[in-house]
Amino acid sequence: MFDNLSGKLDKAFQVLKGHGKITEINVAETLKEVRRALLDADVNFKIAKEFTVKVKEKAIGQKVLTSLQPGQLMVKIVKDELTKLMGAESVKINLNEEPTIILMSGLQGSGKTTFSGKLALYLQKKYKKRPLLVACDVYRPAAIDQLAILAGQVGVPLYEDREEKDPVKIATAALKNAKRDKNDVVIIDTAGRLAIDNILMDEIKSIHSATKPSETLFVVDSMTGQDAVNTAKAFNDILNFDGVILTKLDGDTRGGAALSIKSVVDKPIKFIGTGEKMEALDVFYPDRMADRILGMGDVVSLVERAQEQFDEDQARRINKKISKNQFGFDDFLSQIQQVKKMGNMKDLMGMIPGAGKITKGIEIDDNAFLGIEVIISSMTPMERSQPHLINHSRKIRIARGSGKSIQEVNQLIKQFEQMGKMMKMMQGGKSQQMMQMMQNMR
Repeated sequence: MFDNLSGKLDKAFQVLKGHGKITEINVAETLKEVRRALLDADVNFKIAKEFTVKVKEKAIGQKVLTSLQPGQLMVKIVKDELTKLMGAESVKINLNEEPTIILMSGLQGSGKTTFSGKLALYLQKKYKKRPLLVACDVYRPAAIDQLAILAGQVGVPLYEDREEKDPVKIATAALKNAKRDKNDVVIIDTAGRLAIDNILMDEIKSIHSATKPSETLFVVDSMTGQDAVNTAKAFNDILNFDGVILTKLDGDTRGGAALSIKSVVDKPIKFIGTGEKMEALDVFYPDRMADRILGMGDVVSLVERAQEQFDEDQARRINKKISKNQFGFDDFLSQIQQVKKMGNMKDLMGMIPGAGKITKGIEIDDNAFLGIEVIISSMTPMERSQPHLINHSRKIRIARGSGKSIQEVNQLIKQFEQMGKMMKMMQGGKSQQMMQMMQNMR
């Protein structure tokens, strides 16, 4: 996400490296590169130009603090302006009404149906809601099938009527059902088209009028760039929607939609989709996104994701095992499972400050842990619970069983032992020794 833009902005700030102060000449050269980076990211020309003018006004005449270099000051100014450009503050979904009716809109292929399922799971887990998914795409039987599969995956009910061809009647009947079954959120998935047309607009306008939604959300494929912004404007003119959902931000997106859409439609980006997993949904925070674009990471979101998957009882059991030197490979495996639930690996790496530069151009596979899991699954229950029993002959058997080399088995055991020592040090508060060990593990 935003890899190219991040790299080009970093290059732009290099212009100021070595300069003792910000001048009109060196700031102009930097901002020329910044504007070029934004245009390459498919940001609207007018928005890119206005952005660089604002940055220039802030930068010229700024006194550089003794603790800052001119390049660092420029990064801060650009970060503040990027945050404002994307909406300044996070805007929550409106859940004040009961039932809360959420109408999903967007073109076909934008990820609308998938996001409906993700949103149902998010509201169920985060707010303890009882959502009902409603299939109002009467043109594509596959859309109803897809929503039915997603509803099953996230464990929420689905309202469908394959005989009825009027989506307004389906939506109104679903609302009656929701009141009867005490569903406090109704998520209506509507039909999309390959392009904006009058039939689509009239239909969604009718559903909107009949259901009077608490939230109308426009789902947009962020990989379509400037086209996404134009589509959002057309939908907003008809629906006056409440917020934008940007999907497929884990793909090779240039980021233009995320940076332009708020300025064009004056509606907040509320959520982003960052992967195919049903948990891959994040609340959109403009300041955190600006940090990530500038390669500063997003530690707050990383911690929040970890806390969502954090099992307090399990952590207590593991701490007890560590203190008694009973931490085994099954415990190690359970920790890996929790990390995997946090999202795709490339997205997680982007949240660690500086890691984006290190991993740039490197494909980080979501199956990065698969080799470890295969090796551990080739161990006997006794070997997993008592790793010290694994001698050379056992290692040979584990390597054959997992289809891995003896070197890979040795490497995993070494990493496991070092991790165990580090966790023991964390318990004893020996931070200096732990830092030294982390450096040795590189």
